[in-house]
Amino acid sequence: MTLLSNPVSPSASCNAHAFLKFALDLEVLRFGEFTTKAGRLSPYFFNAGLFNTGSALNELCQFYAQALLLQSQAKNIEFDMLFGPAYKGIPLAAGTAMQLAGLGRDIPFAFNRKEAKAHGEGGTIVGAPLKGRVVIIDDVITAGTSVRESVDIIRAAGATPAAVLIALDRMEKGVRDGQLTTHSAVQEVQNLYGIPVFAIASLSDLMGFLDTDTASASGIQTYREQVKAYRIQYGV
Repeated sequence: MTLLSNPVSPSASCNAHAFLKFALDLEVLRFGEFTTKAGRLSPYFFNAGLFNTGSALNELCQFYAQALLLQSQAKNIEFDMLFGPAYKGIPLAAGTAMQLAGLGRDIPFAFNRKEAKAHGEGGTIVGAPLKGRVVIIDDVITAGTSVRESVDIIRAAGATPAAVLIALDRMEKGVRDGQLTTHSAVQEVQNLYGIPVFAIASLSDLMGFLDTDTASASGIQTYREQVKAYRIQYGV
């Protein structure tokens, strides 16, 4: 992959579609009938845990790095370092930092332990000291728990959470007390903490991807109407 030079929407869309094809090729993105954690019957499923080889992680973090540069430039958001919440965010933050270094942006990163270490350097934070403007790197946002914990950790260190970057934004309403909420998990994080959430790709990007030649050639274009109906029912 080469860095997309134009940080505006068309380039971001190209990066998103390339990412969705990559996820489709690795069967991280699948189509059919899947029951979500919320009990919904979804026509697609995204399992970031299947980016589980060295080459897959390497390419995945290229997409993270590109999305971060494109979105931060487009929205004029500055950042000084990355933070990966335990556990899924740890390799993502490390890998994204490596890819950014290859693109001429060498910045520090850190991550947290679930339990404090009582010996050695101690504490719960591993890596560079948390300072300046910090981007949280994670796979998805469901309940927002890891983001909440990350924001607390970053602020407690005297640093500033600048943004959150995830792989896929499903753009769908949450559930609270058995009722649909008016906002998605991503929107609730943005509203609660006043920080932007970026995604490499979103449900809107997925809808556009299903209209491409790639989708037609792979036979997944037939799922477009199911995805559209799912979005109408649960989307924001």
